[in-house]
Amino acid sequence: MDIVHVDAQLIVVNKPGGLLSVPGRGPDKQDCAIHRIQALYPEALTVHRLDMATSGLLLMARGPEQQRLLSAEFRERRVNKRYEAVLTGRVDGIAGEWQEVDLPLLTDWPNRPRQKIDHEHGKPSLTRWRIRSQDAGGTRVELEPVTGRTHQLRVHMLALGHPIVGDALYGPDPSEDQRLLLHASILELPERGIALHSPPDF
Repeated sequence: MDIVHVDAQLIVVNKPGGLLSVPGRGPDKQDCAIHRIQALYPEALTVHRLDMATSGLLLMARGPEQQRLLSAEFRERRVNKRYEAVLTGRVDGIAGEWQEVDLPLLTDWPNRPRQKIDHEHGKPSLTRWRIRSQDAGGTRVELEPVTGRTHQLRVHMLALGHPIVGDALYGPDPSEDQRLLLHASILELPERGIALHSPPDF
């Protein structure tokens, strides 16, 4: 694992795309970020997750007390997270200007793990986004999830009509060698004086 930061309270790693954050069901789904880190730091515990296909900065606590404190920081939105992604096509908008997608999300139970927009029963979900650049490969954007719903960024970008490149769940069928172009690039814990940046490799 690429360890970006370690101190007495927490560990931050740069998770590669294609690796689970936590173990799944079955013996073939036990290789994951938390197990790899626990081999080095047995006291490490999960605080938040990234989708298997998403790469980038992943935070872990050192011990149950720090897990409780860090989980509270996430829950109370005292942690700043930003992502970079490449969307399919050219997105309308002015580069650098923040915009919002405010659409409630709900699990699409017959099609799990997919999520869907549901104005009647969905949970409030807000994403801030802005265009960074555009070229023939699509539109590169910066994303800030104000809420942290499952697949929020992926569904909200789909709602714009521009799914994330390589999204096998919500986009057009990607080629077998096309990974999801979504990366957790910034993680800030202002109360702890921690500000980390991990540029994507795409």
